[in-house]
Amino acid sequence: MALDDSIFSIASLEVALPDMAAKPVFGRAPLISILKGINLEITRGTVLGIVGGSGSGKSTLGRALLRLIEPTNGTIRFDGRDITHLGEDELRPIRRQMQMIFQDPMSSLNPRRRVGAIIADPLALHGFDGIDGRIDDALDHVGLPRSFKSRYPHELSGGQRQRVGIARAIALKPEFILADEIVSGLDVSSQAQVLNVLGSLVKELGLTLAFISHDLSVIRRLCDRVMVLNRGEIAEFANTDELFASPKSDYTRELMDAIPLPDPDQANW
Repeated sequence: MALDDSIFSIASLEVALPDMAAKPVFGRAPLISILKGINLEITRGTVLGIVGGSGSGKSTLGRALLRLIEPTNGTIRFDGRDITHLGEDELRPIRRQMQMIFQDPMSSLNPRRRVGAIIADPLALHGFDGIDGRIDDALDHVGLPRSFKSRYPHELSGGQRQRVGIARAIALKPEFILADEIVSGLDVSSQAQVLNVLGSLVKELGLTLAFISHDLSVIRRLCDRVMVLNRGEIAEFANTDELFASPKSDYTRELMDAIPLPDPDQANW
């Protein structure tokens, strides 16, 4: 793969975090290895699924990509630039191009701000002009009425709140979005609506998306490629169709066996 085809390129990425459950040594919590030698390229305009069980390291990987967690080793390149050791002042203009949608919109959306103000805040922070028009465009893209600008988060359903989170992210016109377990708390109908919105945005806006989930059935619906993480290491990395047709890892098969089926006599994959 040519470097120009990749928006993210990660080499030998390792992350170790303090183990808060362990007894401190000399006043400090000992470190525990979370990610171990991750090598990854994310192709522009595609959707990468990052899947694994609890404690697999998938959310840590997502945050490390955005430099929200500092790596202990390895390199992270975004859009061809090494961002591994950039300071906050150097990262600030790059962060506009790397946005995140959070799992719980009730925690990530300010309950005292109306929807319009929630979407406007990052636009104002980055000095955008024509903010009102950008808010309208973002709401149009996620299928919410412009009248929702005057509503508060508690007046919306879970799926609508999550779409506000998506609108806030795309209003900045980023190149890359990280979505971390954003449908895990939604009912099946709302999940489908949010996944449809994301799929449309990837095509309409040329977005590159990393979608973190513990649910392979969701990954299968949305993603072009899948990285399976287990205990901080890559268990499998393949095109989605190939992975479901012929999983190579026992751990991948375990995740597939956990997919619920409407007909118990059918195979899971």
